Amino acid sequence: MPDLRPTLVRLVLAQQNFLRAADAVESSAWDTQPKPGSWSAAELVAHLCQVERGVVAYADRVIRKPPLRIPFYRRFHLPLALVQRPIIKRKTPIPLDPELLAPKETMLAETRGIRERTFAFLDETNGRDLSAYCWPHPFLGRLNFYEWFEMLASHQIRHTKQMAEISKNLPIRVATSPN
Repeated sequence: MPDLRPTLVRLVLAQQNFLRAADAVESSAWDTQPKPGSWSAAELVAHLCQVERGVVAYADRVIRKPPLRIPFYRRFHLPLALVQRPIIKRKTPIPLDPELLAPKETMLAETRGIRERTFAFLDETNGRDLSAYCWPHPFLGRLNFYEWFEMLASHQIRHTKQMAEISKNLPIRVATSPN
C-alpha cells in the first residue's frame, strides 16, 4: 500500500505557496484579467476549485465499485512533472463555471475548504489499497488513485506560477489626488 505522507506534504506545501501567491493580488483587482484572453485571479481559483472538487467526487464514486481490470500496457501515462511545468500550454477541457466567481476572501476560503475535504477523503480511505483504481486524465493518460492526488499538488504548483504572473502583470493602480 502506498505511503500517502509525501503526497499529503506536497498538497500542504502547494496550498501554502498558492495562497501566498494569491495574497499578492489586491482584492480590487481580483477579477481583472492582466491581458485580454488570460485568466483573472478569480478565474484561476475557480478552475482549481472545479478540478479538485471533481477529482475527489469522482474518486469517491469510483471506489464504491470493484476496480476495472486495466491491462498493464494501458496504465502508462506521461510524467506528472509535466503538469507543474508550463512548458506545454494547454487549455482546460472543463468549461469555467461563472457561478464560482466571488470576492477574493470568499474564493480563498472555498479553496481551503476543498483542500480540507481532500484531506478528509484521503484519511477516510487510508488503510485501503486503492492503487488498482485508474481513470483517464485528459492529457496525461490513465492515472491511478494515488497519482490523481499527486496530480492535484502538481496542478496547484503550476497555477501558483500563473498566479504570480497575474500579480506581476496587473495594471498598477495609481491613487489620484483630490486636489
